[in-house]
Amino acid sequence: MIDAAQDRVPERMPVVHYDAPGGPEVLKLAEMDVPKPGAGEVLVKVQFAGVNRPDVIQRKGHYPPPAGASPLLGLEISGTIAARGPDVDCLMPGQAVCALAPGGGYAEYCIVPAGHCLPVPDSLTMEQAAAIPETLFTVWHNVFERGWAGEGETLLVHGGTSGIGTMAIMLARQFGLTVVVTCGTDDKCARALEIGAHHAINYKAQDFVAEVKGLTNGRGVDLVLDMVSGDYVMRNLQCLAEDGRHVTIAVLGGMQADINMAVIMQKRLTLTGSTLRPRSIQFKTLLADEISKNAWPLFGDGTLAPIMDRTFPLAEAAAAHAYMESGDHIGKIVLSVGE
Repeated sequence: MIDAAQDRVPERMPVVHYDAPGGPEVLKLAEMDVPKPGAGEVLVKVQFAGVNRPDVIQRKGHYPPPAGASPLLGLEISGTIAARGPDVDCLMPGQAVCALAPGGGYAEYCIVPAGHCLPVPDSLTMEQAAAIPETLFTVWHNVFERGWAGEGETLLVHGGTSGIGTMAIMLARQFGLTVVVTCGTDDKCARALEIGAHHAINYKAQDFVAEVKGLTNGRGVDLVLDMVSGDYVMRNLQCLAEDGRHVTIAVLGGMQADINMAVIMQKRLTLTGSTLRPRSIQFKTLLADEISKNAWPLFGDGTLAPIMDRTFPLAEAAAAHAYMESGDHIGKIVLSVGE
């Protein structure tokens, strides 16, 4: 039986919708039926929704939602539990949560698996909480699980002032890594250093391969977190030390890469990558459990908080997307959805 709180939920809700893929201008306010939670799911009354690069790619028509997911944009939210589906007793109606969503975050109400929710601690505002799940889940899985990052190692992150980049800087420092980032301007390099990067390279003014070699006395880094792909891959491999790991999480610079397999063999390198959204509910629940034990306490005690840039009203989602595509932001962009 669906929780009785569902009785107080309206039948219709405002959402951000688009009729056909295109530029930011295709995003419009619309109205849709409020979804009902199924087994193992909760309905969240959304207060804020994070804006992420996958939202932009989906809006352009290149990143369709997985089977069964909401067609609406929005992969992370904060809000309160409005209703619970069958077999959900770990969350209470009215409880403040943030959550990794399979889609549907750009709306007044959003369905998420109960196991993908994290309680919002007093140390965070709801605005901050909405800016965390997508980047935290992505960085934790790819840097620490797929990338096997360990204390004392060196990490190279491209896009150091992006949402992913800023989260990677903060988390890696907390777990004893030296962090090197690349950014597109001197100002962004300076901001990355303020956030916690040990070294920042302006990739437009410097050869990041030569700079990494110089910073590491020729050894190279242990791990590269790459969002560019394309012709960056071979340059990244040149940055890696022996037994280094290369983790790809986006292909903003192109899906194809020419690589020298001899370099991989000689250095004993590992190349891997992942996309989080299509993974199973069970996988993401296990990931949430690991994060709640190892990383979430750092947000709970105030040690960490997301780097925030700008907040736009839900009705101005098009402007939020245009701002993200401009590349001028540092940290996270969020949408204000409701009280």
